[in-house]
Amino acid sequence: MEINAIIVEDEASSREILRNYINKYTKEVNLRGEAASIKEGLDLIKEHTLDLVFLDVEMPFGNAFDLLDKVPERTFETVFVTAYDHYAKDALNQHAAYYLMKPINIDELIKAVDYVREIKQREAYLEDRVLQPKLKGVKGKITLPQQDGFQVLNVSDILYCKADDNYTEIYLENKKILVSKTLKYFEEALSDFSFARIHKSFLVNVNEVVKYRKGKGGSVVISNGKELLVSASKKRELLSYF
Repeated sequence: MEINAIIVEDEASSREILRNYINKYTKEVNLRGEAASIKEGLDLIKEHTLDLVFLDVEMPFGNAFDLLDKVPERTFETVFVTAYDHYAKDALNQHAAYYLMKPINIDELIKAVDYVREIKQREAYLEDRVLQPKLKGVKGKITLPQQDGFQVLNVSDILYCKADDNYTEIYLENKKILVSKTLKYFEEALSDFSFARIHKSFLVNVNEVVKYRKGKGGSVVISNGKELLVSASKKRELLSYF
């Protein structure tokens, strides 16, 4: 699968190194252009339909996050390239697919491209289709601890779970149940069933996913019409179900 990409990096030497590595070690990447500033990067993003942007964090007159803020609805993946590891948290908050440290490690570059390629292949397959999970007919029950005892639920009745600090909100078709357990607890309790952790705040029943939408991190639409964000780090895991 061809991946259309650009490099946004203010240092000419760094652009050259990354370009050479991409051309030599990632044959599927088609570089559509290079930019030395935020403005040039935005112009390239508007000009091309992109799958991937290699993005330096620190640039003159702004940084990578300033650029991404100007493209709120984006369908390309972002690989941050920087010499500073303290931007990692901000990169995750911007749904970066990968975080490469300078000097660039070739193996890590290949992993980053492989990760993006797998996501794009899955997205292309699922685009404009109603999702059909490969795990069907979820069976079994789960007990929800409550102050006066516990409640028993059919696992198949759960649409999704949402983290609320040390509590978890369990969403059913017509009601919500608040349980004094963490989302991690339910992720482990439901590990034998078709539930996917798509975000730090969401655990979804993949049998209830009816649509996937591309975006900076992507999102899924549940059978009740609710749209939930998918974090970039969880996207591949989710798409593997379909």
